[in-house]
Amino acid sequence: MSIRVCVAGATGWTGSAVTRGILGDDTFELVGAVARSMAGQDIGGVTICATLAEALQTPTDVLIDYTGAGPVKDHVLYAIERGVAVVVGSSGMTAADFDDIAGKAEEKGVGVIGGGNFSVTATLMQHLALIAARHVPQFEVLDFAWAEKEDVPSGTARELAEKLGDVQKPKQARAIESLHGPTETRGADINGVQVHSVRLPGYKLRCEAVFGMDGERLSVIHEAGQSAEPYVSGTLLAAKMAIDVKGLVRGLDALLFGNDG
Repeated sequence: MSIRVCVAGATGWTGSAVTRGILGDDTFELVGAVARSMAGQDIGGVTICATLAEALQTPTDVLIDYTGAGPVKDHVLYAIERGVAVVVGSSGMTAADFDDIAGKAEEKGVGVIGGGNFSVTATLMQHLALIAARHVPQFEVLDFAWAEKEDVPSGTARELAEKLGDVQKPKQARAIESLHGPTETRGADINGVQVHSVRLPGYKLRCEAVFGMDGERLSVIHEAGQSAEPYVSGTLLAAKMAIDVKGLVRGLDALLFGNDG
């Protein structure tokens, strides 16, 4: 039996690529699509709905959400309440948001897989950076994106910083509060890791973990271009696994590597 999927943000940059992937994979059946600006139009034989509540009137196994920081948390909690597993691809969610979602998912026995980036190569970047953080005590995160991107930092950078800080809190050669000048130029503190976001024309997505030791430096970098295709295979893998998960799983790395690293 096919996995019945609803895509929220189905006509957006990533959501449209994921929707095409679903339509081309016999594992899945597209049963719902949400895109307020395109409501009433057809996508793959499904009528696009303006709201998630309307879309989930059709029996659904998994919600894939690629909307934005505004609606995503409400979407996830709404789906959980109705026993629908969720894959969260939208950025803009905080650690506190995920804590709330984790509690509700555990309570309802519903699977939620939330990733800052469902690209396999971005996940490998994160995996390698986490290995480096075990051995190099000083590191920071750089986040680059197009000028109009609404959330800072990107979901990729936020998740990376949170996980790096869980490995160890980086040492500061000099405490930020002891510096002279505008200390905000040292970046935002996310789980003890300094994160710097640049928003300029000419960038699509770039995330870099920088590690420094005396006389040497290591950079672990992921760059993505204009296509959303890199995010499709990881998203569909998560959708296949979400129906067998209970509670919250953070990151595609948990699916690819398990507890290894």
